[in-house]
Amino acid sequence: MKDFGIKRVLEPKGSIPVAAWKLDNSKKIRSDEIRISLDWIDFERDNMDQIASISGYDQAETRARIMKIVEERGKFHNPYTESSGVFSGIIEACGKNVDLDSKGLRIGDRVVAACPLAGLPMYLEEITELDFNYSQAKVKGYVICFETTNLYRVDDSITNIQHLLRAIDEEGNFEGIQYELMTHRSRNVAVVGSNLAEAVLYSNLVKKTWFGDCRVTFIMDKAYLYEGMEEDLREVFGNAADRIIGVSLSSPYEAGLEVVRSEEGRLFDCTINLENIAGCDSFTALITRNKGEICFISMSNRYNQSMLAADSMGKEVFFYALDGFKDTTFEFSRELVEYSRSCLERLDSFYAEKTSQRGMPILEASLGERTKKAAKNIDNFIYESPKTGEMVEEILNIARYDANVIIQGETGSGKERVFDLILQNSLRRDKPAIKINCATIQENLAESEFFGYEKGSFTGASSDGKEGYFSLANNGTLFLDEIGSLPLDMQAKLLRVLQENTFYKIGGTEPIHVNVRVIVANNVPLKKLVEEGKFREDLYYRLNICQINVPPLRARTEDIVCLADAFLENYSRKYGIAKSFSADAYKELMTYHWPGNVRELENTVHRLYITERSDVIDGDDVNGMLNESVFDDVVVDVKNEFSREKDLNFDSIMSQQEKRLIAFALKKEGTTRAAAEFLGMSQATLARKKLKYGL
Repeated sequence: MKDFGIKRVLEPKGSIPVAAWKLDNSKKIRSDEIRISLDWIDFERDNMDQIASISGYDQAETRARIMKIVEERGKFHNPYTESSGVFSGIIEACGKNVDLDSKGLRIGDRVVAACPLAGLPMYLEEITELDFNYSQAKVKGYVICFETTNLYRVDDSITNIQHLLRAIDEEGNFEGIQYELMTHRSRNVAVVGSNLAEAVLYSNLVKKTWFGDCRVTFIMDKAYLYEGMEEDLREVFGNAADRIIGVSLSSPYEAGLEVVRSEEGRLFDCTINLENIAGCDSFTALITRNKGEICFISMSNRYNQSMLAADSMGKEVFFYALDGFKDTTFEFSRELVEYSRSCLERLDSFYAEKTSQRGMPILEASLGERTKKAAKNIDNFIYESPKTGEMVEEILNIARYDANVIIQGETGSGKERVFDLILQNSLRRDKPAIKINCATIQENLAESEFFGYEKGSFTGASSDGKEGYFSLANNGTLFLDEIGSLPLDMQAKLLRVLQENTFYKIGGTEPIHVNVRVIVANNVPLKKLVEEGKFREDLYYRLNICQINVPPLRARTEDIVCLADAFLENYSRKYGIAKSFSADAYKELMTYHWPGNVRELENTVHRLYITERSDVIDGDDVNGMLNESVFDDVVVDVKNEFSREKDLNFDSIMSQQEKRLIAFALKKEGTTRAAAEFLGMSQATLARKKLKYGL
């Protein structure tokens, strides 16, 4: 078997490189390897969109996130989107067993690879240029290739490597779709999407297939269109598109009717779907004729939903779902890029002019709209982040089993909402559900609160006695928040109930049998409390049948926009005045680190709604309020120190201040290197201070 990098797999051993978590990206090559000096990387579109959006389209932050992925994994493979990209570079070394001649290559040749970076060891030294519009980066570093890596020499006929990489990233899709067009003789074609480079290439593909004897309509979501953009795009596309239409894909039925009316009732022979947003799947089924075809270039285009939509409309539709690598991919892509050259050059000029004028990528201003379309809502649990999506899948699985659960996460991260989602999808959803915050229970009253008491059992007891939490939750669910605050003796009594499903009321002599599902939450991992002797190990293992870890908001920043919108809509309904966020406001919300998590976000949105008089909350409004929060979070309250202490301790106050600043920087930046740069100190100094303060 030819080598494809299996010897470079570090974690987990036995997996193949493209599926591995980590690869060995050391520079020294083996006898059957090739090392290529990188110059350009082309990212799969959802890959770049995810990284750039959670970075607020900040150049430095986006570069840092890309570098971090490569540093952690030894390859470029986004763990959230499970996507990577392709590259170009110069062959700088090859092993003695590699026959470059048979590939038509030699050391010093510039090459492109029709092979995903997800399976290739890579090292990045620097990202020198980042192009959000093309989803590409100019870089310094190297990649290790193998016998099976499909490399192609770039000759002088290639005038723009960025255009070629964008085309090669589509692998066999161009050839596959051309075959479908010719098979079904589809000449009236719709291209639906927002990525302009892709749209230009696919529109030209249709024109090239029929030597121009066809009709192409480019359809784009209105959320991406600024005033006058349709006219600009007509100039960019030229003869590649006969019509350009903007519709609201978030309302697929209305959008479909609008397109059909504009086409005077004529449906398309073929619809090529480049768009990932929810709703586009059914929209494509609406605008495609019976016995027509719908082509998908990505599995994330919701292929199956479009099939169901077509079936529900009684349409017999042919479906095409993406092709992988073909031997002819490079040559076909090169020819298509050459055919599309004038359009692509006009697109380059358009991007350069409009990005300069607007100070941002062309599509970045629609962040809020895009996130709304991508957001999911399960039983009022709203999210968009892939990381949250993984957690929700875990929650829905756990909910079906009548077992104890530990929910762990920082204060304000949404542990109670996780409990609600478990409850709503459990067999006990129609039974009693009792929520208790253990931190609010007085230690001397804990036993009576949990188990109740008989009348007259102690001085001050109610003459009617009292039912405890377990009795109230019988046959249902008991949620114990901040369980780590319970004293050890109460933990022992709780353990006994969980083991025996039986307890005695205070002053009672008859055992009470209960059937209660116990779900607990804590803001400090219970395992850590066990190690510190603050939580009983036997109780921990009794509770730890299932465990859900709720990520902090800063680790799932894709959720920020959809949550902020949901909160703002709630307050708009409550107070009767509709308000919204501007694009700049979304950017400010996305770039803040949210130490108080979802609770802080909700509080901030509430305050913004009340304090800002305009119906549109802009970036300056958000920035002003968040900076106020940052000041409160970082600066030691010296005024309070004056009121509490007779003599101030200068060293103590300065140490407190230093600790807060370092904690803030670590939360904000995520790594010691980035935090050190933020504070203007060396990484070694920050690491020592981090250790000093136990951060």
